[in-house]
Amino acid sequence: MPLVVLCGRPGSGKSRRAAELREALGGPERPAHVVTEAEGGRAALRAEVERRLSRRDVVIVDAGNELRSIRYELYCAARQAGTPRCLLLCAGGGGGPDEPPFEEPDPSCRWDRPLFAVSGEEPLPLGAIRAALFESSAPPPHRATRSQPLQSCGFLHQLDRVTQDVLAAVLAAQRSGAQPGETIRVPGVAEGLVLSRPVSVAELSRLRRQFISYTKMQPSDENLPQLASMFLQYLSRSIQ
Repeated sequence: MPLVVLCGRPGSGKSRRAAELREALGGPERPAHVVTEAEGGRAALRAEVERRLSRRDVVIVDAGNELRSIRYELYCAARQAGTPRCLLLCAGGGGGPDEPPFEEPDPSCRWDRPLFAVSGEEPLPLGAIRAALFESSAPPPHRATRSQPLQSCGFLHQLDRVTQDVLAAVLAAQRSGAQPGETIRVPGVAEGLVLSRPVSVAELSRLRRQFISYTKMQPSDENLPQLASMFLQYLSRSIQ
């Protein structure tokens, strides 16, 4: 379940490199998934990466990952999952007036290594990347990457209640005859959920547990008003 994190400025060719990596690293016995930047931003990106990590799949993150803190979060996700990882810097690009700040990877930092860099039409160092992903041992989780206890019991209570309410609304809509493609509404939430297929109670419960597990790692009272919307976005991306 190796993880490849791409980083670079806009226009540096990250999406092209992600496609090359998917072709080179994936196969019938080892699917490769490309995770792109999501509408939900940083939290949604990490949640999607964690959902995709499995025992045999390759996960490729096609995003700017311009900040050290973002790369550190993905490093923690990989270490918690017990999977090897590497960072691929796509050099070049950028120059736009509204371009976000870019913090160059530092190979002396554990979350920025092993580090590989390519620019222009330079070929990918596939041999070295394969060795880093498939021939190295995954580091064991350590305390910094384990879930920390919540500081606010109120946050946990609200998280439990909101996710239960969302699941109840989805199940009620399905029992009432909601068809794939119809928008399911949750009371008090502006956005809806469009399902592509019927979803069982067991699957919804599993996704709820995953969302709670992730959200508990970064508890913030500032997120309380958005919990329902965040959970709906997570369901939308998880149910395909």
